[in-house]
Amino acid sequence: MTAMKRMMVGFALAATACAGATGMAQVAGAQDAPPAAERPVYDLGPPYLGGQPIPGTEALVPPPPEQGSARQRQDAEANARALTLADTPRRALALEDASLAPGWFDAAFSCAAGVSLTDANTPAIARLVRRAAADFAISTSAVKARYSRPRPFVANGAPTCTPRDEAALAQNGSYPSGHSALGWGTGLVLASVFPDRASELVARGRAFGDSRAICNLHWQSDVEEARVIASATLARLSSDPQFIADLAAAQAEARELATAARPGAGQCRQLADALQAG
Repeated sequence: MTAMKRMMVGFALAATACAGATGMAQVAGAQDAPPAAERPVYDLGPPYLGGQPIPGTEALVPPPPEQGSARQRQDAEANARALTLADTPRRALALEDASLAPGWFDAAFSCAAGVSLTDANTPAIARLVRRAAADFAISTSAVKARYSRPRPFVANGAPTCTPRDEAALAQNGSYPSGHSALGWGTGLVLASVFPDRASELVARGRAFGDSRAICNLHWQSDVEEARVIASATLARLSSDPQFIADLAAAQAEARELATAARPGAGQCRQLADALQAG
């Protein structure tokens, strides 16, 4: 069972067991899944769009670069540069960005938002992010299945940020990156919640996707084309009544956060330094 299929099973279980809930950590599993201690944990909620990518995603992006093409050479050059970042703060941040376990959006986006994005501090925003992130994560699955592009670590044999995931990821297409779509889409959603922090949030969403290339888990074109699919998915979400309602609730909550808890200055300075290092 591929990583994406396990994730889809987790979403289905969440929709069945947690309908109407604020959101919780979703543990993917099925009859042929690994033991509970080995299963990946995804802190995502039930997707707004029924657990399917929007129709026609295959038409949104070109086929992956062919071997020997100029674009594939650019991917290889970008990959070589990424591999030089081993043992740097930027690579350490890429490892943090690889996790979608509980607290992922707080760790990734609170500094950009200027507010601690936790269930206690921002419950409406947390609900919106969890549910929309599930849609963004799923958004690339149809294109992945169509092309089944091998991931860079399969081609170059170099280590990744998440060696325990490599066996599963080797069976899951590289193009486009679902994780990058999730990061880009989350940045866009949060920019709508905190419009005065839009530049910081979109930049962080972009960096979240770039972390996949730095981790040797995706080619640069996988990351870039994922943004196109995530943007189209957000356009579709923007006509969904429940998303509209949750976005309005999140925006109202954000307007009341003048005295809310802020992320630590040291944490944000360390994150900024890591991004500059990349």
